[in-house]
Amino acid sequence: MRLIHCACGTDVRLPGAEHHQLPAVPTRKDLRFLDALARECLPVDPTPSLAEIQAQPDVAHLGTPQRAPQEPDERLRVVVSGSDAALGAVLTRMMRADYLWVEVAYIPTDPASPAAVCWGVGGLDGAAFALEAPVVPAACVRNDTGDVVAGSAVIYRGDGLEEFVGEIVVDSQTVLYNERATARFHGQFGARLVPTMDAPGIACVPLTTPISPSGPVSSRSPEQLEWLSGAPALRWLTRGKTAPPAVPDPSRALTGRAVQAGGKSIALLIDATLKPRPATRATFYRHLRDIQAVRNA
Repeated sequence: MRLIHCACGTDVRLPGAEHHQLPAVPTRKDLRFLDALARECLPVDPTPSLAEIQAQPDVAHLGTPQRAPQEPDERLRVVVSGSDAALGAVLTRMMRADYLWVEVAYIPTDPASPAAVCWGVGGLDGAAFALEAPVVPAACVRNDTGDVVAGSAVIYRGDGLEEFVGEIVVDSQTVLYNERATARFHGQFGARLVPTMDAPGIACVPLTTPISPSGPVSSRSPEQLEWLSGAPALRWLTRGKTAPPAVPDPSRALTGRAVQAGGKSIALLIDATLKPRPATRATFYRHLRDIQAVRNA
């Protein structure tokens, strides 16, 4: 097996691995060497292409993630040490160039990060696990502009202080619908999604408080703050206060293969990285190929 280490802003060293020192969040140019390595290990891919899979009448991409059908001349394992954004960048490059058959391991700098939790690697001996553990395939979640979600994504409006105006749907079920922004502390401020790793692919939960704190967090509950803000004589009690940011409502969580959002000034935060331009629509969905993840299932 050929071992490649992508050290993304870390000083981690792995015995026996080919070391590549990279920026904290590597760019497409930084990761171009992975394309060449994949071609070396699998010069010709005899398996169906993505277009051919999509054309099949019985596309079986909604079930349990599967082992990649490719059989390279030499197994290739890429170990990423760094942040969720770094892992997402590597997975995005692999997905766009269509070599998700490559094995991927993760050594997180934050053991409590969403991707570390999803992959089950937060409390492990990262180096030993990444080098020795077997592959447990995982669902690959991407958006409509070709970015892979390694750990989590947040859909919200503008700067995150106003309620989301629009609709967010998981498959055919509505997780959020709001026609106008009225709430300040407790309402419908967006949604957070994470890969389920197994079928169906995505879990999505609505967020009931502003995404970005605008002041010190009040000791009062978001519901109390919202009630006080609507009472003219008591509104002064909320002055300069904010609710805990991005509080989820797990009772309204939904799972599915795709999440679609439409609305005003939609902002997307993918693995703690803000997309540069607001949009009126956004879609996240399970990719046709699965990640060959080295994870603790």
